[in-house]
Amino acid sequence: MKQLHSALLAVIVALSLSGCAATGAPALSPENGETSSAALHQAAADKEQARGAEDAADQGIGPARAANRVHETDAPGASAHRQKTGDEEAARAVVEEFGRRLKMISLLAPREVLGTSMREEYGDLVSPELLERWQQDPANAPGRTVSSPWPDRIEIVTVTRRADDSFEVQGEIILKTSQDTEQGFSAKRAITLVVTRTGGRWLITEVTLGDYVAPGPVTYINGEYGFVFSLPESWQGYTIVTDTWEGLPVGGSEPVETGPLLRIRHPGWRAEAPRQDISIMVFTLSQWEALQAGEFHIGAAPIGPTELGRNDEYVFALPARYNYAFPEGYEEVEEILAGSPLQPRKPVPAPRP
Repeated sequence: MKQLHSALLAVIVALSLSGCAATGAPALSPENGETSSAALHQAAADKEQARGAEDAADQGIGPARAANRVHETDAPGASAHRQKTGDEEAARAVVEEFGRRLKMISLLAPREVLGTSMREEYGDLVSPELLERWQQDPANAPGRTVSSPWPDRIEIVTVTRRADDSFEVQGEIILKTSQDTEQGFSAKRAITLVVTRTGGRWLITEVTLGDYVAPGPVTYINGEYGFVFSLPESWQGYTIVTDTWEGLPVGGSEPVETGPLLRIRHPGWRAEAPRQDISIMVFTLSQWEALQAGEFHIGAAPIGPTELGRNDEYVFALPARYNYAFPEGYEEVEEILAGSPLQPRKPVPAPRP
C-alpha cells in the first residue's frame, strides 16, 4: 500500500507539472537565480516525467507501474543519450542568447558605463572570471564598436563536446546594417566559445575572436549544404555546374562512395576556350573521416582533397590538382582561394514539393 501511494503521488506531481506548462506558467529567469540553460534542463526533465505519466494514463497502465514508466522504457544508454542531447541544446541556447545581446554592449562607452552594461547583459551567460577580464580589457571583448554595422547574432557552425561538462562552439558573428536583407550581411567575424557547466548552469568560459571578413562584390549562397562563397566583381553572372565525385576502394574500380561536386563557372567560359572553374567537393562528415582513414581514394593523385571549411553536417574541399591543365584564369582562382572565400553556415533543408 505504501508503494502504491508513493507511485500515485509521483503521477499526480508529473501531471501537475504538465498542467503548469500547458497553462503558460512562467519559466525560470535570471532574476530568479537561474540562467536560461538551467531552465532548459529543468523544463526538459519536467516534460519527460509528465510525458511518461500521460502515456501511462492513455494506455491504462496502473499507477505503480506508471510511476516508473520513464525508467522502464529506457533502452540501455537511452537516458545518457537524452542527457547529452539536452546538454548540447543548453550550450547552443547560451551561445545564441549571447549573440543576441552583443548589440547591447557599446565597447566605446565610458569604462564605468561599460562595466555596468556588461554585468547586466553578459552576467548570466559568462563566467565571472571572463567577465572581469573583459571589463579590464574591453578591446578584447565582443560587442558593438560602431553604430553601424552592428552585431546581429551568432550563427553556430559546429558544436564539439570537449568533456562531460564542456563544449567548444565555433560560429560567426553576423554584422548587419539597415540596408541588408534578412539573409544578407555586411561582414562576418569568426568566434570560438567554450561553454562549461558550472554549478548546474552552462556558462561561457572562454572566447576567441577571429578577423572580420566582408563578402565579395559577388556571392554564391548555397543553402542546401550550408556555405557562402565570395567572388570578385568580374565573376558577376557566374553559373553553377553540378557534377559528382566518386570514391574508389584501394585496388578496386567500382565506386564505394559518391557525393556532389559543384563547379562555379566564370561568365567568360566558352567551350572553345574554357576558363578555370572553382570546384567544391561536398562530403558528409562520415565520408570525410573514411577518406582520411584511407578507406577509399579519389582520382590518381597521390594527395587527397584540401578542406576549405565545414559545418555540422558537411565538409567542403578543393579537389587535388584542380588546375593541373593551367587553363586561362587559373591564377585568378588561386588568388580567390587564398582569401578564404568559403564561409560555412547552417544548412537549410530544401522545401518539400
